Amino acid sequence: MGRLNYSLTPAERSSRAMGMELHISPKHAREICRTLRGMRANRARDYLEDVIALKRPVPFKRYNRNVAHRHGLMGWDAGRYPEKAAREVLKVLDNAIANGEYKGMESEKLRIYHAGTLTGRTIQGWMPRAMGRATPKNTQTVTIEMVLTEVKS
Repeated sequence: MGRLNYSLTPAERSSRAMGMELHISPKHAREICRTLRGMRANRARDYLEDVIALKRPVPFKRYNRNVAHRHGLMGWDAGRYPEKAAREVLKVLDNAIANGEYKGMESEKLRIYHAGTLTGRTIQGWMPRAMGRATPKNTQTVTIEMVLTEVKS
């Protein structure tokens, strides 16, 4: 697999991190990243920890077919608790925060400027069936990129 470049590079001081070929759902990753975009880094970290603990749901705005309503969503009804994807996004967020601290930025002033997902490599797999047949059982992977910038105030 070749090296991926970031989708964008802001002109201001920023820190960034990327999680490559994570074994999570692309739909869950997209909905989580859409929710986190624009949040402060510390608030986003608390939010992801609450999602993992099943305390706060993630609103599903695009992939919401047959998704049940969840209590506690503001401005939206359909939502889920994608724990596995939230764990992986939290690792990428922690890495981006650590990169910002290494560059001399204050972690309280960091804001998520960009959080996006890219489809990764599809891992081929087979599931044996009766009569010597086999059915494809492929695993999708996701690449998550996160760019944090420092807020002036």
